[in-house]
Amino acid sequence: MKAKKIIHAVFMISVFALIVSSCKKDKAEEDANQALIDEVNSSGYTYYQQETLLSGVSPSPHGSFKLRFNNVAKAALDSTGELPVGNSFPTGSIIVKELFVGTTLDQFAVMKKDASNANAGSGWVWAEFKPDGTVTYSAANKGSGCIGCHSGTPNRDLTRTFDLH
Repeated sequence: MKAKKIIHAVFMISVFALIVSSCKKDKAEEDANQALIDEVNSSGYTYYQQETLLSGVSPSPHGSFKLRFNNVAKAALDSTGELPVGNSFPTGSIIVKELFVGTTLDQFAVMKKDASNANAGSGWVWAEFKPDGTVTYSAANKGSGCIGCHSGTPNRDLTRTFDLH
């Protein structure tokens, strides 16, 4: 009887520890996504090709979009406004793809260069979310659904727009 009580107590403690651990992981994921949302909504961005609405080009799944860079990313671009082949964006670079359905802003696809971030995949933190902040692709996925397409040639640090537009 005493052994049953001990086993039950150990089981309950284990369940409680799993719940607490899960809550901490969910909170960390929410914080990572919210940090990206806050950065995307801040000022100091420059649009690619003067805020032109660009058409989606196969194989991109994103459709029509506008692209913008924070000041850190912008500093890596050449005089044509593109990242030269073989170059990399510096840590802290943020690239925001504003995705449109018709003329309505529908979603943001974000890449932030931060290889030291626990959510980074191939040196970037990747996320997608709606304008209201609803996360549609979490940073916790570490770019698992993005990196394959973004790994094409020529090498422009996992960015594709310069080669498609």
